[in-house]
Amino acid sequence: MALSRKTPIERIEYAIIVSTLLLLVVVTVQPILNLLAVSLSAPGKVPGMSGLAILPDGLSFEVWSVLLQHPNVQRGIINSIFITGVSTLIGVVGTALMAWGLSRPNLPGRKALFILVLVTIVFEPGIIPDYFVNKRLGLLDSYWSVILYKAVNAWYLIILIRFFEEIPKELLEAAELDGANPFQVFWHLVLPLAKPALATITLFYLVFHWNEFFRAMIYLNDQGKWPLQVVLRQFVIDGDKIAIVGADSANNNTGASQLNLRALKAGMILLTIVPILAIYPLILKFFTKGTMSGALKG
Repeated sequence: MALSRKTPIERIEYAIIVSTLLLLVVVTVQPILNLLAVSLSAPGKVPGMSGLAILPDGLSFEVWSVLLQHPNVQRGIINSIFITGVSTLIGVVGTALMAWGLSRPNLPGRKALFILVLVTIVFEPGIIPDYFVNKRLGLLDSYWSVILYKAVNAWYLIILIRFFEEIPKELLEAAELDGANPFQVFWHLVLPLAKPALATITLFYLVFHWNEFFRAMIYLNDQGKWPLQVVLRQFVIDGDKIAIVGADSANNNTGASQLNLRALKAGMILLTIVPILAIYPLILKFFTKGTMSGALKG
């Protein structure tokens, strides 16, 4: 409906909705732009910048040069990409396979298995028994202690089960009549139809594992295995500037030691935010597709 054809009440509602969305965009984007402005400003100008500034005062890339060349930051980025990538792959594959099985009404013991899934949501084990399980399995100080954590998330599993249950039986029966075996039905029919749901849980797994730091902080004693989030915590929360600029520079009070601590923190925070933000546009395109679009086109 064109805006000119709307009634006065509808125009007011439309204006309220648009204004609210624009306000949410400003509230969301402004802190990120402020961090970017602080990290790109000249070191001497940073102390005078307000929290509302979105443009750099002067222009300097020293903060980014120091951060991106630091061994701990480089290892942290590589570790985060590795842990997040492997964890997400295992999570999506495991969740899809388990959800497809639990969505089939003829699966023996289906209700009992589904109840066990619900139990894991209500009675999640604490950190102490979890620690002893990992110790008994020999996973301490291993990437797998972080990667295998919630390999199949119960909430995401339920989302995918409900999605699979909505697939018309006629489509599945037609594929079986054409001679497709169960694996072919799942691979060539179910998964293409489930792209919106798979994109959703993929995004959930990516965000969850990328932001995870508490478990890595407990189980990974080797700093060379720390993900970027743990490096961020050490620097931003503990205020350990020496960990970034180096002891020699700090003692000599030259070079990188002249950089403002606030600017370094802003750059570190952006390093942890930007990669996951870059993933959103790649996945959001699947959200606009209807559940049955693939079936209609086929």
